[in-house]
Amino acid sequence: MSKSTNSLGFAPSEDPFIVAKGGFYRRWLSMISDLDELREIVSRLTSTTEEHWVPIWREAGQKHESKGDSLTENGDTANAREAYLLAKTFYAIGRFPGEVSPVKAGISADCARAYRKASAHLDPPMEVIDIDCDGQSFRAHFRAPKGQKNSPAVLIMCGSDVFKEDRGWAAEYALENGLASLVMDAPGTGENPFPWEPESVKAWIAAIDTLAARPEVDADRVGAFGISRGGYSVMQLAGTAPEKIHAVVAVAGHPFGYRMTDAEMDAFIAARNRRSTFVFGPAGGPPSFPTWSIETENNIHGRWALSSLGIVNDITMPLLMINGKEDHLAPIGNIYYMLEHGPVTGREARVYPNAGHCAFEHYKEWAPASFIWLSEKLGR
Repeated sequence: MSKSTNSLGFAPSEDPFIVAKGGFYRRWLSMISDLDELREIVSRLTSTTEEHWVPIWREAGQKHESKGDSLTENGDTANAREAYLLAKTFYAIGRFPGEVSPVKAGISADCARAYRKASAHLDPPMEVIDIDCDGQSFRAHFRAPKGQKNSPAVLIMCGSDVFKEDRGWAAEYALENGLASLVMDAPGTGENPFPWEPESVKAWIAAIDTLAARPEVDADRVGAFGISRGGYSVMQLAGTAPEKIHAVVAVAGHPFGYRMTDAEMDAFIAARNRRSTFVFGPAGGPPSFPTWSIETENNIHGRWALSSLGIVNDITMPLLMINGKEDHLAPIGNIYYMLEHGPVTGREARVYPNAGHCAFEHYKEWAPASFIWLSEKLGR
């Protein structure tokens, strides 16, 4: 980066007009090589509605995609890949929070195209596979160490508004540590047609079964890694199918079972409601995120919490939990809850003080460390 993220202030919020650690752009900061370019693009934003938002991010993506095309023509595939990945990231910001309209679907297609170009010369290659589940199918990305069989492997789970094209870096870390990987979209996002509901854990189980059945993979050494909503999903999966999951890394995630104090609940709901003021779809359309209340949160807890599902004590495999102490979307109490319940041993945690949701500002530390940890626990 032209300047490190250390030059940014800390603002745990969802304000897309501010570039800050813990803020809206936390999802993509680690993927952007020039913070000055990001700041310049953000300075031109006047609205989040798609007629203003999408053209600005598409223009940024096209600039780098064209650069990648030129580099590819000249045989410089390594630098072309970097250009395509940056194009993919700008397109991904443009499609946020997902394919909520034809315009968003259009820039989502741009994102997928740029990612395919970025992945065209990978060695070992990326294989696009379709996973069947209950008469439907969804697409995922598979990679495995070259020339190996019976490798340990990891299912890489995406969250609610960052898709599999944004998690290719996790597959790279997996490979560096001798792990095969399968990267998939969360239910209700990207190319996963299943709705976002607790019962859609069956999609994760189908993905694990597909991964374990690969000839490159040792079915007895499969783990899971997830961030944000994906951090919740790996926990739900581990508790639902503990015989299939042998190590778990959960970066953030909510709800596990922790009950917020009144003050925490007020701050949590206020943060959720500030997020709901932004419309990322068509002008005049509904908010892209719903408004929140104590009743809403209690209903979510009753339906989704690991404690409500009765699976906390079934998460017995090695577990590493990571988050920022000032997370405004997944309260840090979730980690402490898991440390206070379930098995006496096997649960580890890293909490970053003065860091926000997922502690993305510390990504360069926890991301590689997570896959080193997984390789150790899965017996590389």
